[in-house]
Amino acid sequence: MFITRRTPELPTPEQTLPGRPERDFPVPSRHTVLGNPLLGPYPEGLEIADFGLGCFWGAERTFWQQDGVWTTLVGYQGGTTPNPTYEEVCSGLTGHTEAVRVVYDPKVISYAELVKLFWESHNPTQGFRQGNDVGTQYRSAIYTHSPAQSETATTSRDAYQKVLTTSGYGGITTEILPSEDRPFYPAEAYHQQYLDKNPGGYCGLGGTGVSCPIGVAKAES
Repeated sequence: MFITRRTPELPTPEQTLPGRPERDFPVPSRHTVLGNPLLGPYPEGLEIADFGLGCFWGAERTFWQQDGVWTTLVGYQGGTTPNPTYEEVCSGLTGHTEAVRVVYDPKVISYAELVKLFWESHNPTQGFRQGNDVGTQYRSAIYTHSPAQSETATTSRDAYQKVLTTSGYGGITTEILPSEDRPFYPAEAYHQQYLDKNPGGYCGLGGTGVSCPIGVAKAES
């Protein structure tokens, strides 16, 4: 007998779980590595970037290691279920993907540099999966916070597609959407900075080995 795995699909409105009006679990107050608050409001002059690139454990560590990143936190974004739990997201019935929120100082690290890191840290051509992790919650995504971020994201996507195609990869499946239409819901405490708390924990993050040809000049201080 052959057993086939059902191809993941985003839920229809009728299938989406109802969620809840408020988060029913606490979020830690501070980042275990950077020491700064996880939840806003954030200091004046800092900016926010939201990315989905597979399992958020390794993705978060990739960003918190960058100079100019003030804090990071993981959560759920891109779906319709309000204040979901991890189990609900993994059911595939919320529409969310696992996301990392990056709060950064644009005088130290630019949004373009963060986007370049995003593209090169995973394979954005895989659809509803990342490596061996399969499901709609592992899809590639960028949720933008300004027209400038949207332009940088789409321009870099088009540039990266050209070099990926030359290298034998398929089409980029990354969704690029404004964050105001896709709220970010923080994940449970044990997911926050997971690989700091569990240094030998699972990380399925892996890039294509293809460099993204986006300008990465340091922002002026």
